[in-house]
Amino acid sequence: MRIKEIVKVDSKGRITIPLVIREALDIREGMNVLLIADISKKEVIVSPISEEARLLEIEFELEDRPGALAEVVSELARQGVDMIITRCTALKRGETAECLVVADTSKSTITAEKELERLLSRLEPIRMVKVRSFQKSL
Repeated sequence: MRIKEIVKVDSKGRITIPLVIREALDIREGMNVLLIADISKKEVIVSPISEEARLLEIEFELEDRPGALAEVVSELARQGVDMIITRCTALKRGETAECLVVADTSKSTITAEKELERLLSRLEPIRMVKVRSFQKSL
């Protein structure tokens, strides 16, 4: 289900998330939200996150074939990694795809970026992987 609202930007660049959207996403006062701007698409993604969240940005290239992404996602699930946002695009059909994942590792056994990088790089469809800590702005 999609909810659409038009809002105005104030003089300080702020917008107010309409009540109907805050209620639908369970966004409450004082809560953190993740904002990701896709400059090429001119769009902003807003995703609520918990205070305890340990966010990582996972960027990887993999074979573009049926089931390749499922192998990566299954491994993340086995490790208790909660994917918050996922974007994947085929770079060359049938050859290479790239993905960007913002994930919460607060309930995972994974404790370091390099540990997750090593784990994912061992998967057969992965060609390149980079894992970075996602810093919260306050």
